[in-house]
Amino acid sequence: MDFAVLLSYFSAIAACAVALAVIARGPLTLAHWSFLAGMLVFAAECACDGLAADMVLPADKCYWANWRATIMGFLPGVWLLFGLTYARGDAHQSLRRGSIALLVAFLVPISFGVFFQQNLIRLASAPDIAAGPLLALTRPGWLLHLLFLLGAMLVLMNLERTYRAAVGTMRWRIKFMVLGLSVLFAARAYVSSQVLLFRTLNPILLTVNSAALLLGCLLILRSLLRSGHFEVRVYPSQMVLHQSFTVMLAGIYLVIVGVLARAVSLLGGPSPFELKALVVLAGLVLLAVLLLSDRVRLLTRRFVSRHFQRPLHDYRTVWRTFTSSTTRCVKQTDLCTAMTKLVSDIFQVLSVTVWVLDERKPIFALCASTSLLASRSANFEFAGESANEVIHAFRNRPEPLDLETARETWVPPLRQLQPEEFRHGGNRICVPMVAGAEVLGMMMLGDRVGAAPYSLQDLELLKALGDQAAASLLNIRFSARLAQARQLEGFQAMSAFFVHDLKNTTSTLSLMLQNLPVHFHNPEYRETALEDIAGTVKHLNEMISRLNELRHELELRAVECDLNELVAEALRAQMAMPGVELVRELKPLPKVRLDPVQIQKVITNLILNARDAVGKHGQIRVQTERQNGWVVLAVADTGCGMTPEFIQERLFRPFQTTKKTGIGIGMFHCQTIVEAHRGRIEVESEPGKGTAFRVLLPVVG
Repeated sequence: MDFAVLLSYFSAIAACAVALAVIARGPLTLAHWSFLAGMLVFAAECACDGLAADMVLPADKCYWANWRATIMGFLPGVWLLFGLTYARGDAHQSLRRGSIALLVAFLVPISFGVFFQQNLIRLASAPDIAAGPLLALTRPGWLLHLLFLLGAMLVLMNLERTYRAAVGTMRWRIKFMVLGLSVLFAARAYVSSQVLLFRTLNPILLTVNSAALLLGCLLILRSLLRSGHFEVRVYPSQMVLHQSFTVMLAGIYLVIVGVLARAVSLLGGPSPFELKALVVLAGLVLLAVLLLSDRVRLLTRRFVSRHFQRPLHDYRTVWRTFTSSTTRCVKQTDLCTAMTKLVSDIFQVLSVTVWVLDERKPIFALCASTSLLASRSANFEFAGESANEVIHAFRNRPEPLDLETARETWVPPLRQLQPEEFRHGGNRICVPMVAGAEVLGMMMLGDRVGAAPYSLQDLELLKALGDQAAASLLNIRFSARLAQARQLEGFQAMSAFFVHDLKNTTSTLSLMLQNLPVHFHNPEYRETALEDIAGTVKHLNEMISRLNELRHELELRAVECDLNELVAEALRAQMAMPGVELVRELKPLPKVRLDPVQIQKVITNLILNARDAVGKHGQIRVQTERQNGWVVLAVADTGCGMTPEFIQERLFRPFQTTKKTGIGIGMFHCQTIVEAHRGRIEVESEPGKGTAFRVLLPVVG
């Protein structure tokens, strides 16, 4: 048994061992099961490689090569499922968005296995007769390898999205898992591209798969030793191809391989080409590892700063990034989350947490973190006498504090709030967030990449970021208080109108009670008193019903109805209006879908407003007509009219009225009802000449 066969079997055993290690670590989720299935498929593929290499008869080699190709077809689907669920906080949405790709990725290998299982690889004659027959691709086999290559690129792109979305300690936890799988699929993408190029299976290339699986298992095992890597929850961007490092590497690799293939075709012989292509692939993988390394990026940044005489930070870029990321944050949690990501990227810190001080009591609550999960945030708070000491200290010293070297009595509790993930992660820093003399919170930094010390420039920039974050937090709190003040102002305005009406009503009842003992024996007075009491009760009920309409969400129950019938019914329900001329012009209208109860309120309110505007003498004109795709109700009067300023600023706002007995919610309610029907209200008015309202309702919808 030669080395290639042993390597294949050993790699298969290693893959099974890693799969068993995942099972033994605890409760299994969909990501765990897909990882388990993917490692078993890798193991089965390498086992088929070993069996094919161990066979003596060419027919047996071809038999196991066909099985290997069939099993290989299942890899993209299984690992795509893993990529959509591993470390994803939006796993359900990711699965829904990738459902079509998953379906295709699973149906393709099943179809090839059913229809072409032993027709993917065939025996072909080699140019050198002494070398024996070759394992060549058939057309279905060539298509399967092409689809596998595309699927491998899709898997790598999903892993890249997950890695890009993670920050701080979360990125550190999943780094070796993503790196191990990237090595596995990069090697297989290389092998598939060579098989597609030469249309033959080279045993040397298949050995690359086994070696990559063994290396990938070691990297994945390193990831499994890091606690909590399956508990990470990130939310990748929806941009799949934009700025994709995977697509860039694949494009560079294919261009270089194409150039080398052209050179080989001119120089002759594919032997040197395979070695060159393998070297190119290894170089690109190494480049990817270096570019994804936080330590390498930190060293590169320090080298440029030291040897090219530039500041450690590009302050214009930092400030532009900070303002663009935090300006649109209107919630405290969103601002703190953006702050942790920015600070983690700027200073290459894995663990960044933001603690916010409660407005009513001295309690620091965890608001955002790159190392603690959101589900555990409620278990962390810092209160009591220790919190009071910290607040007092921050007021006197609002500068960034090195927790490792500080000797104050209030510092040890802060160290407990920021536990160290690494034994050599650099000093922990606490940045107070103070605006004026008001302490709003603090930001804790720990586990810096490469244990790099914080320079004076770092501390000054941290101070500036902490002050700006405190100012943003204060603005958010002021905005919340302003919104509450506006709500209170609206409530007070409503209360003022309501109390005014109640005062008038109670005055009437009080006067009636004073006169009742004197005129109680007068039948006419008693009858008048009963009528006044009934009118008062009716008025109070109307006030209560109008106020209740503002408390509940409007629900429409639309049916087919005739607007003219609703207008006629509303006019019949009104009492006689002596001295007022009522003109009706109801033209034939098509039936439309309306809520008759709600539209009846609109019609009644417009007629009542017109009657109040004209007083004892005047004209009210009610018209209906059809204009294009609308049915139109027009109510015009010759009353007092309204100013343009009142129409523009107050007419459709609640609690704004010109009536002595109104509370100013009628037109606001009418507009709400009409807009709920996808219509609109138009108004024309001139002081002293009258007002015309036009209600437009769509015929369709």
